[in-house]
Formats: sequence, structure tokens, C-alpha cells
Amino acid sequence: MKNKPHPSTVMKRLLTPVVLAITFISIAAQSLTPDQKLRYAEGIIENFYVDTVNTDKIVEEAIIAMLKTLDPHSSYSSPQETKELTEPLNGNFSGIGIQFNMLQDTLYVIQTTSGGPSERVGILAGDRIISANDTTISGVKMKNADVIKRLRGPKGSTVDVKVLRRGEPEPIEFRITRDDIPIYSVDASYMADPTTGYIRISRFATETPEEFIKAFAGLKKKGMKNLIIDVESNGGGYLNAATQLVNGFLRNGDLIVYTDSPRSNPYYFRAQDDGHFLDGRIVVMVNQYSASASEILAGALQDNDRGLIVGRRTFGKGLVQRPFPFPDGSMIRLTVSRYYTPSGRCIQKPYEEGEESDYREDLKRRYEAGEYMSADSVHFADSLKCTTLRNGRTVYGGGGIMPDLFVPIDTTGYSNYYRDLVAKGVINRYCIDYVDNNRKELNKLYRNEDSFIRVFDVTPEMMQGMINLGTKEGVTYNEEQFLTSESTIRTIIKAVIARDLFETGSYYRVANALNPVYNEALRLINDEDEYNRLLSGQK
Repeated sequence: MKNKPHPSTVMKRLLTPVVLAITFISIAAQSLTPDQKLRYAEGIIENFYVDTVNTDKIVEEAIIAMLKTLDPHSSYSSPQETKELTEPLNGNFSGIGIQFNMLQDTLYVIQTTSGGPSERVGILAGDRIISANDTTISGVKMKNADVIKRLRGPKGSTVDVKVLRRGEPEPIEFRITRDDIPIYSVDASYMADPTTGYIRISRFATETPEEFIKAFAGLKKKGMKNLIIDVESNGGGYLNAATQLVNGFLRNGDLIVYTDSPRSNPYYFRAQDDGHFLDGRIVVMVNQYSASASEILAGALQDNDRGLIVGRRTFGKGLVQRPFPFPDGSMIRLTVSRYYTPSGRCIQKPYEEGEESDYREDLKRRYEAGEYMSADSVHFADSLKCTTLRNGRTVYGGGGIMPDLFVPIDTTGYSNYYRDLVAKGVINRYCIDYVDNNRKELNKLYRNEDSFIRVFDVTPEMMQGMINLGTKEGVTYNEEQFLTSESTIRTIIKAVIARDLFETGSYYRVANALNPVYNEALRLINDEDEYNRLLSGQK
């Protein structure tokens, strides 16, 4: 026979909830500070909720909900998510090679890792991945850590994903072969012509300034007098990396950027000494995906009249986040200030508190307004007008950096057939097989990258082999669309083979021929009269 509990014990168990309830009611009658109210709410749930409570989960969800009411860039990340977010800037990792955000239970691709598996098959910034290996990851409230588990895996393994892309009526299927993800932030550096150097930066990471200086020095030895800096689709990174890089083009004391907040005094980032490149012409390539630190670079050179910006209006992120790590490895990235270009421009695009989805739709609205095709579709309020520091040119804040020379998007070589070849990984797979089957001969014929780019040509037999592989992979041949995209396909095949034979930068040496922003940048930098006219603000 079991021992009966003492009557006083029974009475205590019965009275405890009552006492607690009376305590909470008494407290509720008082005036509470917000932090007290939050703690009491958690205590009520933990002590009175009908089922067992996961306190850690409740606290995390409360933090996430609070941050969502602030701005689109303040965020919370779990220990695993924090590791995934910081790896592209600080270390090595493996997987499919994307940076992403979960927005309204949908995985949005922020940026593909340059040279990584996702970029190779044609995943684009703005794509929404809805499933991986037949597992739905969109609309099911899946945690970032669980999404990552499904996208990552051993090198060489594959993952089939379905992607929703704006403008496409049906999901696009991709097969991605997982691989080690390159972490270099300077993807390419080469001489675009005998006097013009080209450097592409994919992100602003810890080592970016050092990588850039190394690439710059190599180009100087080859006779570089003028420089093209490519930050198209560069989503940003560390502010300090951008300011250190810009310092190389300005004179001691020149203003690079400054931050300001109601809670602190302005902080000014100025050039600490004379830069190593003060006289040559500079052109910066940008597009609608160039953001944050990329905009600091573009804004500093534009406002100091040190270089010209070519391309399309940038993203418009002018909020500065500071990381606040917790002992368990989780982290809050809180917006603590706004940054301003040297002329005083805040280039942060408008947003409503907590309206992240509407904020993300801005690029869609730009597209629908025709902004990617015509500079006349871009409008700025007169109240946002500023002037550059040396030449007094008119520039505007309020939503990105407007280029000095606008370049519309080019779709002349695009077709659904080409899109499907890329999406199914056909071009990449064909090139890999081609290189594997012909590597010895290719290495014998082309001793270096220069000879390959100068001599190699994609033959009709190679094109037919690619078509046959496409048919095998379910991409139905369409002659009309093939002819539309034939030149583009040939160039991309050559670029991918160059990358597989040499290095990532080899790809850009070939593929840049298809990029109208690059072609305009190269033309402008070699037209001294037009360069000087635009830099002086003349029409």
C-alpha cells in the first residue's frame, strides 16, 4: 500500500497555482516596464500552460517577433544559423553555395556563391526554393537549420530542387551537385586591354582588402593605368572591408562614409593616408543586386568625384547592423545606425516598420515600372538632391546609387531553351565531361589561359553534343530558340571550359563579352573625353 501524502503537502500543491495566480494578478495591477512584462508573460506560460513548455523555443520566437517589428535587416539567428551566416565571410564550408533568408516561410536566394554549384546551374538572386529532393521546404515553417540540412551533403552528392522564379509561370527544376564552396571574395582579375585592369569582387569579407591589393599589384605589373571594379550582384559584407578598399583611391583625410544614430554621435570614416591609385581612371560596375558595402564603395567614389558608376540603380541598403552574440552561439544582428555617403546621402530605400515582404517586392516594382530598361523610369524627389564634393554634380539619396551611365538589361540572347539547358545543369555537365575526356589534349594545345581564350573555339560537333545531352535530360530541342541563344550558348560553353581548365577568373574573361555593363564600362574608361565630361557633370 502506497503512503498517502501528508495533508499539508496536498494543500500546498492545491494552493501553489492559486498563490501564483494571485501574485500575477497583483503584479498586473501595477505599472510594469516592458522587460518586466515580457518576463512575467513567460512565467505565466511556463507555470500555467496546459502542456509541457519548451521555454527556449518561446524565448527565441519572442525575440524573432520583436525584431520583425523594427526593420527588414534586424534579425535573430540560432547557433547553427549563425555559423552558416558567418562562414561565407570567415571560413570554409561545403554545400550548394547560396546565401538565403527565410521570408514568410519561403526560402529566398540572396546571393549565389561565385563559382559554386548553384551558380553553375543557373540559380539566381531572388529565386525561391520550394522543395529539395521532394521534401517541401516552403510554406511549412521549417527552421533555417533544417533547411540547411536538406541542402547540404557530401561533396559529389546531388540534390534536386524546385525553384519559383519571377516571370516564370511554372517551377523550374535544378539538379545541383554539391561541392566545396570557394570563399575568395576577389573572383577575377585580368587585363581587359593593354592599359585597363578588371577586378571582380563578389562580397566584402575579412580578407577582401588584402585580396584586392594583391590582384591590383599584379595588374600594375602588367601595365594597368585604368581600373574597372565589378561589384554587380555583390550583396555587401563588412563595412570596414569596404572602407579599407576605398582608402586606396582617395587622399589622406577624404571622407569615405559616416554613420549616424539618435543614440550616438556621428562616426566618420576617412582615408588614413594617400591611396596607392590616385590618378588613373576608375569605373565601378553595379546593378540592382549591388548592396550595402558595394554601395559604400560606389557612393564614396562617386561623391568624391574619383570615379564613375556604370550599370543600373543599386539595391538601396543604408542600414548598419551590429552583431550581438549570445553565449550559446546564437546572435542578434541589430540595426544600430544609418550610413551616409560623403555628400550626405542616405541611400536606404523606404520601408514600413515590420513590412519585410513589401520591402523585398521593391525590385519587382522597379522591373514592372520599366526601370531595368530605361533610366527615364527612375524618379527621385528634389528633396533628396545632393551635390558631389569636388565637381558639384547632382546626385540623389533615398534608394540606392544611381549610376552616372545607365545600361539597360540585355535579353537578346535569352530563350526558354537556353534557360532550361542551364537549369538542368546540361551546359555545366557537358563541359565537365568534355574537359575530363579531353584534358590531356587541351593542356597540350593551350599552355595557358591567354592562348586558350585567343584560339579555342566551340565547334558544331560540340554544340550538337550539348543538344543531345539536353534531349537526354528532358530539354526538348527548339531550333528557333536555339538560334536565338546560339551565340550566348557558345560563349558560356567556352567560359565554363576555361574555368574548369584554369580558374574562376577565366570564366569572367570569356563570359564578360556577353555583359553590356562590362562592355560599356570598358568603352567609357577608354573614352577620356566622355569620361571627363561625365565626371565634370556636363550633359
